[in-house]
Amino acid sequence: MTTLNEDLRKIGRFIYESGMLQRTPRSGLWVLGTGNQSVAEHLLRTTYIGYALAYLTPAANLERVVLLCLFPDFAEGRTSDLNYIHQRYGRLAEATAMHDLAETVPFGHQIEAYYTEEQARETLEAKLTKDADQLEWIATLREEEVKGNIKATAWITIGLKRLKTDVGRHVGQILRDLNPDDWWFNTDDQWWVDRHPSKRDWQNSSKRTNKSSQKLPRT
Repeated sequence: MTTLNEDLRKIGRFIYESGMLQRTPRSGLWVLGTGNQSVAEHLLRTTYIGYALAYLTPAANLERVVLLCLFPDFAEGRTSDLNYIHQRYGRLAEATAMHDLAETVPFGHQIEAYYTEEQARETLEAKLTKDADQLEWIATLREEEVKGNIKATAWITIGLKRLKTDVGRHVGQILRDLNPDDWWFNTDDQWWVDRHPSKRDWQNSSKRTNKSSQKLPRT
């Protein structure tokens, strides 16, 4: 039986290990030729997307989706990230790395269970988590596409085909149609011309009339 001090030291090591994720690059962007993203950045936005997908899916356990989104790539701090060229020649032992990691922290069995559930992709929450992962990749590719990387266009098409849930496919099409700057920049907004205080209201100046602005039905 471990003491509290021993558990605290294990958690301290876990915190430092989590820092490796912000220094571990997503290697798919090397092949794409533009863009930079760490595994930590990918996991964070995946978690936000997972939250949104779970909100739109009342049958899903929202809190569990968020927890599942936090850990799919956590072991890449130990194994690194493999792009699709690398994966044709084999996958690194992420499951082994996750198991080894789980042995080092008092809550390790919980995070290993999250990882195992997400990898199996059998529960609704796991399917939403995987779609969140793909949607984050699609959003990243779209950001590179609008900057002029034409290779990203074909990659987005493939990413959309991987989506498994109805809500994931709905959101994927929205991301496909939207310009990544749409949340803040509107060419019809007169404020950008004269920046007059009377025209700065965010809600009024950000109204959209295209199909991408329509609300998704809850599924």
